[in-house]
Amino acid sequence: MTWVVYLINCLVDNRPKYYGREYHGMVSREEADQLLSVAEGSYLIRESQRQPGTYTLALRFGNQTKNFRLYHDGKHFVGEKRFESIHDLVTDGLITLYIETKAAEYIAKMTINPIYEHIGYTTLNKEPTLKKHLPVCKEVPDGPAPQGERVDEEKGLTSLVRRATLKDNVHTTKYEKVHNFKVHTFRGPHWCEYCANFMWGLIAQGVKCADCGLNVHKQCSKMVPNDCKPDLKHVKKVYSCDLTTLVKAHNSKRPMVVDMCIQEIESRGVQSEGLYRISGFSDLIEDVKLAFDRDGEKADISVNVYEDINIITGALKLYFRDLPIPLITYDAYPRFMEAAKITDPDKRLEAHHEGLKLLPPAHCETLCYLMAHLKRVTQNDKDNLMNAENLGIVFGPTLMRAPDLDAMTALNDIRYQRQVVETLIKNEDILF
Repeated sequence: MTWVVYLINCLVDNRPKYYGREYHGMVSREEADQLLSVAEGSYLIRESQRQPGTYTLALRFGNQTKNFRLYHDGKHFVGEKRFESIHDLVTDGLITLYIETKAAEYIAKMTINPIYEHIGYTTLNKEPTLKKHLPVCKEVPDGPAPQGERVDEEKGLTSLVRRATLKDNVHTTKYEKVHNFKVHTFRGPHWCEYCANFMWGLIAQGVKCADCGLNVHKQCSKMVPNDCKPDLKHVKKVYSCDLTTLVKAHNSKRPMVVDMCIQEIESRGVQSEGLYRISGFSDLIEDVKLAFDRDGEKADISVNVYEDINIITGALKLYFRDLPIPLITYDAYPRFMEAAKITDPDKRLEAHHEGLKLLPPAHCETLCYLMAHLKRVTQNDKDNLMNAENLGIVFGPTLMRAPDLDAMTALNDIRYQRQVVETLIKNEDILF
């Protein structure tokens, strides 16, 4: 079967400014059907007789006239796709109608035997060896330093941090991550990387993962496993980036911001009075943020560049505040709020443990590491004057945010947020 896009011309006074000669005014379905019977692929726009001010696209396909409610918000659309011109909308519609009519059975079955697991994305994106990173939160027995370890890199770190560094080199953590699919318009012919079939249409032919670049049909995207391996060319910043996306892109256990800032703080500032409570100069904190966004793990946050340790603590707190999904996620938030309100200590601790199970692995690993660090901060509270309660006040609203609650409820939650963080710090050796 062949067809061409065929405009039924008409000159009508007082037509909407965004329609042209395809506009026929207030004609009935029957009149539209008669006008369009001249050729397959012909179309016109008519105004509804029952609802003046609303418009219908009448399109001839398969020897039938199909009617679609037509909208305009700067672009023309009848469904999800938006077009600059009616001609493009009709062309794309005819392609879609033809594919869905002639290949409906095949489309329904095309996800059954995907190439994805055999020759596609998973083969090209093997998990590389985990890079060496800084400390985790659990203590391990003393042992010899890894061969070739530079002494100056660990100078000034506590023995606990040095031991944790060794443990981090032994264990590899693999995090599951869902794909971040966005509707995408492909230029030139493209094939789905899940089912290997052609992606049809003029625009918005499928979806593309914004983090790893995987291209698939929209219907295939529902079948793709949660195995996104973000590519650094797609992940262009550190701050305000989804935590799991960032650690997957850098193949690390935790965000390098967290590791590097805590290493710097523990090497020279853990006894600083008002640690985390006193704010650093905001312009310099912004400089640290820009340095991480620009240079990643090569960012220089040493004492030679930022003498005031409060700048580093401020940069760390800003990282957590800027997370699109908080470290204690929206899904886990209600469970932690309930846990904080329990009066029995043992039951409250168990409820916090259940809340931790709701966190994505990368979030839980990062929270574990942070709480162990804050526990070490409290062990110096005679000098820094920061006990678990004080740190809870600072980090409660930083690590957790109320999901779409009204202002009054969110305000009331602040004291429970503080209690949650305080409990996590005091019991980090039990909970993690």
